[in-house]
Parts: sequence; structure tokens; C-alpha cells
Amino acid sequence: MGSPIEVRNSPITLPMTRRLTFSNASDLLRHDEALVAALTEYSTHGRRVYPGPLPVPLESFHWGYTVSVGIGNPFKIYNLIVDSTSSITWVGANTPYLSSTGVNTEYHIGVNYGYGSFEGTLFRDSMSFGPDELSINEMQFGVASTSQGFFYDGVLAIGPRDLTRGILNSPEDILPTVTDCLVRQRTISRPIVGIFFQPVGEGSVRLGHGEISFGVANPERYYGKVKYTYVTATPLSSRFWGIDQGITYGDTVILEHTAGIVNCGCTFLHIASDAFEKYEAATGGTMNAAVGLLQISLYQYNALRSLYFHIGSDKYKFIPNAQIWPRSLNYRLGGGGGNDDIFLIVKALTSPTGSGLDFINGYVFLQRFYTVFDGSARPRVGFARTPFTLYTRN
Repeated sequence: MGSPIEVRNSPITLPMTRRLTFSNASDLLRHDEALVAALTEYSTHGRRVYPGPLPVPLESFHWGYTVSVGIGNPFKIYNLIVDSTSSITWVGANTPYLSSTGVNTEYHIGVNYGYGSFEGTLFRDSMSFGPDELSINEMQFGVASTSQGFFYDGVLAIGPRDLTRGILNSPEDILPTVTDCLVRQRTISRPIVGIFFQPVGEGSVRLGHGEISFGVANPERYYGKVKYTYVTATPLSSRFWGIDQGITYGDTVILEHTAGIVNCGCTFLHIASDAFEKYEAATGGTMNAAVGLLQISLYQYNALRSLYFHIGSDKYKFIPNAQIWPRSLNYRLGGGGGNDDIFLIVKALTSPTGSGLDFINGYVFLQRFYTVFDGSARPRVGFARTPFTLYTRN
């Protein structure tokens, strides 16, 4: 009788490296706007396949968090952008895929991310990652024949598995994700992904690196307990890592309890247009047209109140310092801001409350709260405080 396979109770952790290659804040804004447009398009047309030219060309813009994974024989390292709004992992944007152990399934696949896209073929091969070189023996992933908007090698996709529904022959076919494969071969027991980011600031954390873990949340990265809420039932947000939440500015409601998504691929905190108008009035911020962000004075910053995210039965405090662009990166604002100028990182969506996508909690939120995506039978999203929740060096 063979030995039983041991399921890991500790997380598989991978370091994530922050990439900050952009010329000014307008690049980041266009990136987020293009992604929102692609998500909305998905709600209408299903698969995010975009065979034509990108609606917003961002060829010179390189932003995101990358992880390194090894694939095939000969073993080759690929640096992949982490994306939580898609579920197809793929390679080949820059480093070509050549492997003697790869199997071409001959299925054509592709994804439009708004800011970039790829088309190619589904392959099956071994994939390795982690400090102890854990591997997935038969991982299915895309190999790009064409791609746009990607400076790195492709995407490590951590979105819900249902995003792959219909990508193959049958509308009911679902392509196993990275977490599905790890569960299937009993490397981990649950399809859980934990995300930890450091804020971009001064000193040792200026680059804002992070970590992704599989199987369980990494308790070394957060305080207390992870509090969970189930994925919303509201379309379009329900297709992604969508949750229901309300937002108050101090005691003032700016966003009624509604549906939106948590997304590590967006930079800013995006809220419905009517909620943004309330936030703008409450803070006294004025739009800096050159930068594309609300600007406030030092006096207004000292009077700024915390935002509170009301999720489930819990409340998450988003302090004033969390609401501003890192001043150490003002030089990245394309000449629109001085070293001591203060800009707010809350942005308006194009639609008012009730669109089905009324907020996007982007990187600026995730850098303050450890975030867990749980793809179990009833999917949920969890949050916990980190050493950076009350960080004040922006």
C-alpha cells in the first residue's frame, strides 16, 4: 500500500515584486479606466476575448506585481503579473515558451484586460514555484501567439474559476485554475489565495513589495482574525471577487450598501460617481486637471477624516494617510505636482450607484488590509489588519 499524501497546513508563499514603470499618474488612471471598461464589457459578452486592437493603447506602460514561476523542460523562469479579475494563467508575452514536455491541447483561448490582451493556445505542462520548488504536474495554461500591453511574460490568474466557463467547447466546461490544481493533487486542502502588500513609501518599504500565499492565509502577515464575507449575488460584481459594502466618511454616508469588487490589478479606490461627488464635497478637494486627482491643502489634510468600509458585520478604518498619493512618488505625477503637494487616491466611476459595479477596492485598499480570496463551494472574501493598516508615511 502506498503512503498517504500529506496535505500542507502551512501556506505556500511566493514573493511579489512591485513594478513602477510609468511616466505619470495619467498612465495609472488610463490603466484602471481600461480595466473597468473591459470588466463591464465582460458582463455583456461573456468571455473577455478581444481579437482586435486595444481600445486604449498602453504599450509603454508597465505596472503591476509579478511572481516568478518555472515551467517545462528545459526549466525556464517566467515573470508573471498577478491578476484577480481573470482565471487563465498564460505565458509567452516576452520570454518564448519552448518545452519538450508541453502538450498542445489545440484549444484557442484569449483574454482582454482592457489595458492589454493575449490570444494563443492552451497547453499542458509542469509548473513549479515556491522556495521548495513545489510543482503542479499537469497545469493547463495559455501560450500567447500574440499579445499587447505586457512588458513581462504573462499572467498568473487568481480570479474565480467560473471566469473560465465556456472557454473550451462546452458552455459548461471550466478550466482548472492554479488553486484548483493544487487542491486536486492534494498539495493544499482548500482553494484559498492570500494577498499581502506593503505600501509604497519611504525607507525600506519604498518599493512596496508583497506576497501571495496558497492554501491558507499566512498568519505572519496580519493581526487578529480574518473576517469573511460571501461573494455578492449582484451581477456584474458576482462574476469576480465581488462583495457588498457601504462607505462612510467619518459619520457621513457617501456610498450606500451596494456591490463592487476587490481587485489587486487596479491602483486606486474607485466609487460610483454620485458617491465621489459626496466625497469631493466632504474633503474640499479640487480636481487637478494636469494630474487627474483631487488635490487638497495641508490644512485640509489635517482636517481629513477616516473612511470606514462597512463589510458584513465589520468596519474597516481607512485612515487619512491611506487616502493620499505617496508624496515620495509625486515626481511620478508628470510635472503636475510638487514634492509637498497632496493628492487623494479616490476616483469616480463613470456610472452612479446601482450599476452592479459601484466600487473597486484596488491596491490602495489591499495595501492596508490582508486580503483572502476563498474559492470554495460558496466563495467568499476575507480581510484582516496588517502592520500597515495605520501606516502614516505616505
